[in-house]
Amino acid sequence: MATLATRPSTMKAAQWGSSVGGIERNIQVVDVPLPLAPDATRLPAESTLVRVAYSSLNPVDYKFPELPFIGGRINHILGSDFAGTVVSTTLPDISPGQRVFGMTKIPAFGALAEYAMVHGSQGIAPVPDGVPLRDVAALGVAGLLAYQAIVPFVREGDKVFVNGGSGGIGHYAVQIAKILGCSVTATCSGPNLDLVKSLGADDVIDYRNTDVVAYLQSQGTQYTVLFDTVSTPAIYWSAHHYLKPSGSYNCIPGDTNFATVYSMAAMFLLPVCLGGGQRKPKFIARRLDAAHYAELATWVKEGRLKTAVEHEYELDAAAEAFARLKSGRTRGKLLIRVAEE
Repeated sequence: MATLATRPSTMKAAQWGSSVGGIERNIQVVDVPLPLAPDATRLPAESTLVRVAYSSLNPVDYKFPELPFIGGRINHILGSDFAGTVVSTTLPDISPGQRVFGMTKIPAFGALAEYAMVHGSQGIAPVPDGVPLRDVAALGVAGLLAYQAIVPFVREGDKVFVNGGSGGIGHYAVQIAKILGCSVTATCSGPNLDLVKSLGADDVIDYRNTDVVAYLQSQGTQYTVLFDTVSTPAIYWSAHHYLKPSGSYNCIPGDTNFATVYSMAAMFLLPVCLGGGQRKPKFIARRLDAAHYAELATWVKEGRLKTAVEHEYELDAAAEAFARLKSGRTRGKLLIRVAEE
């Protein structure tokens, strides 16, 4: 294992220098300096240098760089999910040689590289003994978001609706709700019905062949949580028909186009008297929490939480992986193998 004294001074990393024409057209895998200067003998306070074995892609990994006021202005290493081995750390509860996973802070990113610097104590957690790094590599962003959108809002026996049950976040949300003893209804496209059923969903709606809002209205079920992972405003505007008055409509950042931004703003700002929704929406912004990561990892070790991996890419194929992610049709997660475990 590399140490601060023996590690190389450069590493392979996937970085972008422009988002013109799409970030996937501007990714290069090149040799860059390690995130710690070659002659450094100490790490910054509350930081950990990790040799990365696996990373996983998330929409935020391209949406942030492609923002109009960001894109093309800086070279930056992509990616935030990581799973790997600690080289050195200043954290009291993490040790060199320990296997860890989590996410780097955004917009720092930096995980699509052979080494990543992780700042803070809440974005990193130990991997349980016997669990392969590959099995926890995608929990950093998607697993944490799903956890925080479901766990605080439900009790055993509650009913949960997940819009986008086969996606990176949604497929975790279905499993987490089932782990907690909830009944789950989820949407997906026809080819993914079997996957979502295998995750434990009690009822699966093919949104290509079924009007989801009409189905929910006719079903007569009163849900405790509506978790919208794909930004479908129509589900919110009719939520008073199928979401308990005390229930929660939980959503996450969607597309950055004008129509989506306008709809999201209307959800949160338009009062009921002016035609606003009759249920209060909640925006789920991930909050780094090592305790949440620890529980997710425990469920993985117990075999109760699994990552559906559509495809595993090598680091050199990062541009291809981003192109697939941007299609919006991924089934579960896309992994990037950076190095051997």
